Amino acid sequence: NRRKKKGDSILENPSIPNPFPELCCSPFASVLSASLLPKATSRKKQVIKVYSEDDTSRALEVPSDITARDVCQLLILKNHYVDDHSWTLFEQLTHTGLGKAIEDHELVMEVQSNWVMEEETKLYFRKNYAKYEFFKNPLSFFPDHMISFPSETSAALSHSGILQMFLSSSTYPEIHGYLHAKEQGKKSWKKLYFLLRRSGLYFSTKGTSKEPRHLQFFCEFSNSDMYMSLTGKKTSGAPTNYGFCFKPNKSGGTRDLKQLCADDEQSRTCWMTAIRLLKYGMQLYQNYMQPYQGRSGCSPLNITPMRSISENSLVAMDFSGHRSRIIENPTEALSVAVEEGLAWRRRGCLRLNSHGSPIAMSNMGMSIHRSQSWFHHKISREEAQRLILQHGLADGVFLVRDSQSNPKTFVLSLSHGLKIKHFQIVPLEDDGKLFYTLDDGHTRFTDLIQLVEFYQLNKGVLPCKLKHYCARIAL
Repeated sequence: NRRKKKGDSILENPSIPNPFPELCCSPFASVLSASLLPKATSRKKQVIKVYSEDDTSRALEVPSDITARDVCQLLILKNHYVDDHSWTLFEQLTHTGLGKAIEDHELVMEVQSNWVMEEETKLYFRKNYAKYEFFKNPLSFFPDHMISFPSETSAALSHSGILQMFLSSSTYPEIHGYLHAKEQGKKSWKKLYFLLRRSGLYFSTKGTSKEPRHLQFFCEFSNSDMYMSLTGKKTSGAPTNYGFCFKPNKSGGTRDLKQLCADDEQSRTCWMTAIRLLKYGMQLYQNYMQPYQGRSGCSPLNITPMRSISENSLVAMDFSGHRSRIIENPTEALSVAVEEGLAWRRRGCLRLNSHGSPIAMSNMGMSIHRSQSWFHHKISREEAQRLILQHGLADGVFLVRDSQSNPKTFVLSLSHGLKIKHFQIVPLEDDGKLFYTLDDGHTRFTDLIQLVEFYQLNKGVLPCKLKHYCARIAL
């Protein structure tokens, strides 16, 4: 027996049977060429920590080239959440009060590496219902007084026409209006007339003049990131709470920020949305369309508003006959909801209390809402507004909270038209029974769950239906 040399294979030793001959190379004829085999690529991995609204966190080991969308998909799977395409990874700077929603296609590690080590950044996993809302309803995001079109363009543009202009490489609408700008190296702010063009952001040195000799360059976007100011008045003495800023990539830190603030939320949203479209262009549209690829009616720029999962699941049904039917009449839907709501609440009370006393029934009606994800116990008006803002100012984003001014009442906080409105829910007692109402008793509900379910199906006295609730998720 000759001694086995280094490099001998099992094919060269007939005493060892080959269990998979079809996978091995013959010494005479090659079956699989080495050039055809995929090259083993070692992807460097890093550990990131992601936080939720209640400050619980989860550590994830991910590839260094992972995108924000992939991180969200990973957390959705691990936590068994429903993917309604609104989950977002949000970067927040704890000391400076700045934050931004990381775009779905952006590399998470690259975004975080743009800050120096002294800046403490946190990644939050939350819903952002307004992430692509401008694709569904661009007219509400770009008010007439802030947008100008090229002279050859018709003033009356269609729904998709505005988007085609924003995504076109040849034309681009001009955004203009007043903004407060923080003077470099000073604490003072100055109100100036700004113009947004493809080449960057400019301000006029002479009133509202748009003449080239009066325009001064302020910032460009290809090599800078845009952040929203979450605590503008406190940290930088801004004149309003509607601040945003630009940070050059790979810069030193907060000293290089170019800070601005608008007079209202609609103006800030318009500027920030237009800058996003200018910087990322068709990439944003591809991000928006990715979950719907393969569906009919999703050709480029054939944009129709997508109904959310929460909307599709809220349909009034009647199962009393041989066949089920959808209840179209709001009045009938309300009467059925009242009847079924009272029935299951009575059954719930009997399970909780064998005596089924009226006192137990009343107590259950008063506290049953506390288990609902949309109810937030003892939060202030400012906290409610911050929470809705974090979830995105899309129409129908809402929560219900205790009233601080009147302990016996509740408040419905609702986003509509890029504004947050608050509606008082008043308890009424009639013939020994307790009801809740939003419209001075014209429409009454036995508890808050029934009230919310009704306004999810019917607009009623509200400016829009309740569509997306703000919830504090846990990781």
